[in-house]
Amino acid sequence: MGYRFFALPVHLSAGPRTSLAASDLLTPDAPIPPSGPGVSGHLDSGSEIADRAFEGMEYRAERVQDRARKLLVPGAPQEDFSKLGFGSAAVFARSPQDLPALLRLADQLERQARDKAGERALVWQCECGTRYAVPLGLVRRVSIRCERCSRPVELTPGRAVGEEALIDPIQSAINAARRSLADFFREAMARGWSVWVYRQS
Repeated sequence: MGYRFFALPVHLSAGPRTSLAASDLLTPDAPIPPSGPGVSGHLDSGSEIADRAFEGMEYRAERVQDRARKLLVPGAPQEDFSKLGFGSAAVFARSPQDLPALLRLADQLERQARDKAGERALVWQCECGTRYAVPLGLVRRVSIRCERCSRPVELTPGRAVGEEALIDPIQSAINAARRSLADFFREAMARGWSVWVYRQS
C-alpha cells in the first residue's frame, strides 16, 4: 500500500466533485516499474517505487510516510474523491503557509536522486544492437570483438552513442520518481494549489 499525491486549486478543495477539467488537476508523473533481466521479484509497481522514493525524507520534522499515515487514519478530516479515482484524501500541504516546508522536501528528493545517480559511463553500440558501457574513468582507445556477432567495436570517445549512469533499473526508477515528485511539489506551490495525499492499494 502506498501514498500518492495530487493537487487542486483552493476553490475546488471543497464541495461535491464528479469531474474536473485537466487544467484543474495536477499529479506527479507516474513512476514506471523497472523491467528486464534481474528485476523480477523486486519492486514491480509504481506504488512501491513511490514509497521507496520517500525513504529518509522528512516534512515538518516527521517522516513523510508517518505524516501521510496520520492524515489518513479513520476519523481524521478527509474528503471523498472516489468519483475522481482517488478515494478518501486529506490535505498534505497548503500554499502559502506550507510552501517553505514543501520546497525543502522537494530539495531533499532532488538531493537524494543526485546522490544515488551512480557513476557515469560512455556507451557504444555494435551494428547488431549489442550495447557496451565503460565508466568514464576507465575509457581507453581500444577495439573489442562483439560477444554476439564477433564484429569489431571501436571503444573510442568519438564513436560513443551517448552517456548514461551505471545504475540498476530499480534505483533508476526510484530516482525518476524522486525527481517527478520534486517537480510536482514545486509546481503545486508555484500555482498556489493545495496538495492532497491519498492511499493507493
